Amino acid sequence: MENLHDKRKVYEKSQLLENQIKENPVEQFRNWFLEAEENPAISEANAMAVSTVEEDGCPRTRMVLLKSYTWEGFIFYTNYESRKGHAIENTHKACLHFFWPNMERQIIIKANLERIPDNLSDGYFHSRPKGSQLGAVVSPQSKVIPDRQFLEEKLKTLQTEYQDKEVPRPENWGGYIAKPYEIEFWQGRPNRLHDRILYELQEDLDWKISRLAP
Repeated sequence: MENLHDKRKVYEKSQLLENQIKENPVEQFRNWFLEAEENPAISEANAMAVSTVEEDGCPRTRMVLLKSYTWEGFIFYTNYESRKGHAIENTHKACLHFFWPNMERQIIIKANLERIPDNLSDGYFHSRPKGSQLGAVVSPQSKVIPDRQFLEEKLKTLQTEYQDKEVPRPENWGGYIAKPYEIEFWQGRPNRLHDRILYELQEDLDWKISRLAP
């Protein structure tokens, strides 16, 4: 067994003080996200972990890609019949997590989720490369399949079928919008005295801002 006790990193690239932050957390997210996009060491700034709670009470986390964000929330796409889809339909909640180690930053978002309108899912689906469209049709996401060949053969059949036709969006595939009610911004600092700024949505739709101990 490897001993990891001595693996340490000094966090000292930036700071997050009250006089630097925005009143609205989506605006604060936008600033950090744009900086992450411009950082050459970060290949996918929009990669995020999505955690849901399954029927056995255990959280399950997977990486997905953020596809858009608005003042209302954060949008990603998935198979509604996948494990994450079933968990979302059962609880209508999820936690999103962005981690940009090169910037020593992370963002944790607790949100209520709902499906976006079908026309928006249609628009995004048909903007994807045709191979990705077919992949969404081919894969019974999270279901047990016999082998890799099962997918490859199904893909070949659909490539022939839709060679000169538009691929219809599967009814079980589309977008969710995660409407945040709590967002935490974490900035690494020396001596493990990290900056943690928490935004909490209030009943009047204003955001309460607090500093958390690291």
